[in-house]
Amino acid sequence: MILSELIDYGTLRLIWWVLLGVLLIGFAALDGFDLGVGMLLPFVGRSDIERRVVINTIGPVWEGNQVWLILGGGAIFAAWPPLYAVSFSGFYLAMFLILAALILRPVGFKYRSKRDSMRWRSGWDWALFVGGFVPALIFGVAVGNVLQGVPFRFANDMGIFYEGSFLGLLNPFALLCGLLSVSMLVMHGSAWLALKTDGKISWRARDYGSVAALLTLVLYAAAGAILWTYVSGYRIISPIDPGGPSNPLLKTVVAENGAWFANYTAHPWLLVAPALGIIGAPATFLALRSKAEILPLLTGKLAIFGIISSVGVSMFPFILPSSIDLKSSLTVWDSSSSHQTLFIMLVVTVIFLPIIVAYTSWVYHVLWGKVDAAHVADKNSHSY
Repeated sequence: MILSELIDYGTLRLIWWVLLGVLLIGFAALDGFDLGVGMLLPFVGRSDIERRVVINTIGPVWEGNQVWLILGGGAIFAAWPPLYAVSFSGFYLAMFLILAALILRPVGFKYRSKRDSMRWRSGWDWALFVGGFVPALIFGVAVGNVLQGVPFRFANDMGIFYEGSFLGLLNPFALLCGLLSVSMLVMHGSAWLALKTDGKISWRARDYGSVAALLTLVLYAAAGAILWTYVSGYRIISPIDPGGPSNPLLKTVVAENGAWFANYTAHPWLLVAPALGIIGAPATFLALRSKAEILPLLTGKLAIFGIISSVGVSMFPFILPSSIDLKSSLTVWDSSSSHQTLFIMLVVTVIFLPIIVAYTSWVYHVLWGKVDAAHVADKNSHSY
């Protein structure tokens, strides 16, 4: 017996759908507070030393956190090749802007304190703001477009044609999702600063985070209401074969309002996902106002888990719907790599993902504690 036959094709596809969600949530829960801290930097730090404290709260960990983005991109490339091809070609300019913004982060960290000039340092502070704001906004805009459907189609020879434009991605619902992403990550970054700093920086972070938490709740509720009322979801009306060939053109799909809520009707326990998103944001607000330290970070991660997982649960089995050729929509069942490829990748993941989690946990354990001005100002320290 071939080892890959121990797990059937349909189950492997479902496992990799779950793993993709885990990687994306892992990126938002870890690197998300790095992006949030970058957006808060010019506002919670009022002096050079305060801004250095803010930067050094994430300085030792941001590179490791960004590994989750690389893992997510790699998983899409290897497990869902058509998804990778469509998204990375259709969203090319958006991806370029994200990468350009992310490049500003390491450059900003390394070069900010190289010159004793307030104009120089202020410029890099705003570069770090851009490095947090642009990815947070565009990631949310991308999710908003995916929920509405993306203008692509497959030819009979499986050639991909994208018929949208960059400006077309900036539609009202997508921008609403982008603002939700920004507020969610600002809330999370505030919770991190509340944990890692003391005094005025922590107080300001709690104030900004409280506002961001309320905005997250309002924007999430608004996005859900619009999704229910105005945004057409998609539904497969032809027979579904979880172990069938990876050819999206073999199915029949219809668009209808409310389709993105059908999974909750069929399986009410799935309502846990949006409930966590709704509960997590106000819980973070209360935790920030109560002067708690680690609790706001945990409730912020709860909100992130609920908000992101609710998107995946609502869309299942779709992973990238097409708005111009419904049958070209990509689903969990018809856009994956081969059975053997998914199995080999699963074995590798089972071996290495726990190592990554264990190492990350160890790093946070070693670097636990608050960052203060005395440590940052010490010429013998390795601070930025």
